[in-house]
Amino acid sequence: MRIVVLAGGKSDEHDVSMSSGSMIANALIAKGHQVLLLDLSMDLPDVSDFDTAYQKYKKEQYSATILSTFTKQHGKEIGENIIEICRTAQMTFVGLHGGIGENGKLAALFDIYDIKYTGTGYQGSLLAMNKQISKELLRFHGFLTANWKVITKNYEPSTISLPAVVKPIDNGSSIGVSLVNHSDDLKTAVEETLTYTNNGKLLIEDKIEGREFSVGVLGKKVLPVIEIRPKNGFYDYTNKYQQGLTEEITPAVIANETKMKLQHLAKEVHELFSLEVYSRTDFLLSDSGDIFIIEANSLPGMTPTSLFPQEAQAKGIEYEDLCQKIIELSMQKSS
Repeated sequence: MRIVVLAGGKSDEHDVSMSSGSMIANALIAKGHQVLLLDLSMDLPDVSDFDTAYQKYKKEQYSATILSTFTKQHGKEIGENIIEICRTAQMTFVGLHGGIGENGKLAALFDIYDIKYTGTGYQGSLLAMNKQISKELLRFHGFLTANWKVITKNYEPSTISLPAVVKPIDNGSSIGVSLVNHSDDLKTAVEETLTYTNNGKLLIEDKIEGREFSVGVLGKKVLPVIEIRPKNGFYDYTNKYQQGLTEEITPAVIANETKMKLQHLAKEVHELFSLEVYSRTDFLLSDSGDIFIIEANSLPGMTPTSLFPQEAQAKGIEYEDLCQKIIELSMQKSS
């Protein structure tokens, strides 16, 4: 099959996406596919279809560190001829994280051009990516999620209850997330987090003490529960992507009743947000035994340290087979 793997782009999660994309591309090559790994924002003025681009840019093995070929662009969201190449491929594997790759905009564009792509459509991507919308939807349907408020740079500090978690409305990978315990640190946290949002809004959540878990959904199957235990601090960007900084236990050592509840909730959230093919939902189990939903991920990471591939492996699905399964399920969605 002729497959484009899209990664990178202008998102703050560019580097994570390149790591995911290179692994996905290598896995699909091992499965016998013709694979072209492209940075979404790179210009390819000398090619306008998959076959020509494949002959010019194909590689036996890809690496996220090939900076001469894949360089973060600052001008365009979508590079020249990227859409044309995707249109002449049989499938586009979306290895993007954040930005237009995960907020529904690229999926909507693909739908207009009748481009087959992996994962969730534009509606589910929008609902999952925007933390304000997703939390309002969860609360409306009776799911537990931490109390929150949305603020801008003109917020009133006296209205913020501490300790709290400060988050961008529309970003992932814990980029720009700060844990604030003291009022003296609030201003700095807000100012820093504002640099990671596109709409000038931040989400401030009550901090909940407890254990963190994540559960993936692949097709109609719910994957084993994984527990996340950062060795220092919380599960921020550094602890997520630097090996050895977080202990990840799959399957999680928890009571069977709790495991089944987490898996059931993951499936319910997957369906509530109209997610397709695969997703991952993150949870907090409070010290009092309540399960709070943190967020749903419409494009789970596929890096060496990512949770979703670990959960799949615990189910007996190796990485190459996981990528192949995502292709197969996406073809069924597109047919």
